[in-house]
Amino acid sequence: MSILVVGSMAFDTIRTPFGEAPEVLGGSANYFSVAASFFTDVRLVAVVGEDFPDQHLDFLRGRRVDIRGLERVPGKTFRWAGEYGHDFNEARTLDTQLNVFADFTPKIPEDYRDSEVVFLANIDPDLQRDVLRQVRRPALVAADTMNYWINGKPDALKQTLAGVDMLIINDAETRQLAKDSNLVRAARTIQGWGPRILIIKRGEYGALLFGEDGWFSAPALPLERVQDPTGAGDCFAGGAVGYLARRMRFDTATLRQAMIVGSVMASFNVEAFSLDRLRTLTTAEIDERFQAFKRLVHFDDLEM
Repeated sequence: MSILVVGSMAFDTIRTPFGEAPEVLGGSANYFSVAASFFTDVRLVAVVGEDFPDQHLDFLRGRRVDIRGLERVPGKTFRWAGEYGHDFNEARTLDTQLNVFADFTPKIPEDYRDSEVVFLANIDPDLQRDVLRQVRRPALVAADTMNYWINGKPDALKQTLAGVDMLIINDAETRQLAKDSNLVRAARTIQGWGPRILIIKRGEYGALLFGEDGWFSAPALPLERVQDPTGAGDCFAGGAVGYLARRMRFDTATLRQAMIVGSVMASFNVEAFSLDRLRTLTTAEIDERFQAFKRLVHFDDLEM
């Protein structure tokens, strides 16, 4: 089944202890779409400026991403610059230029409106609700948000969450949103606002799933090569939601598999700057790393 994703497309300038990448392809919609495209077709709605090169569009088309919902308008594309220290869990923003993204109002093409899976990237919660008003009865609505909206539009965000089945956010955002330092209590609070499924990303410590049938913890795979964590959370979401769209099952066993698939996609993304590692990624590599995750968490029964 196709996924409808609405989010940002950007040029990123990134510095890490292992190098610098100026004006590379970024944005939540790009990371999510490319990761999800390994599992299903993707319909993308976003906006770019006149400066957005055709080579990036060709890359997306080559990954089975339908970009008929992409608007190209006069002006410059959204830009973000940030740097990481040796603690890759948090970026320091150096510069943000919204440019054409500042006036973005999603317009969902008519034939996108029957999408059975919808992913709302971390855009304004009012815009997220506007997207939901334009689609017809999706089987799964997944969403992301960020501290900017949690701080600036908490009431609007709670209204959006009432129409969301799955929320995917990090641990700091979970505590901030629920105003509770305990992740278990915070998760229960957020689920009470609407999302029956909550996935909490914890960076190098893995991810937690809070579902209707209990909890599940997915590890992070220890990696020898980590260059750039930008977009890892969006790749996690793309892998997890893409797998769910492929299966069109949302039971506990499939959700757990999806969590590991998301972790697999995030683990590949951090191995290079921008989307470069996903450009060469193969399905055989995905399966091999999935098996590595299985071995990582396997243990035998206790003998007394």
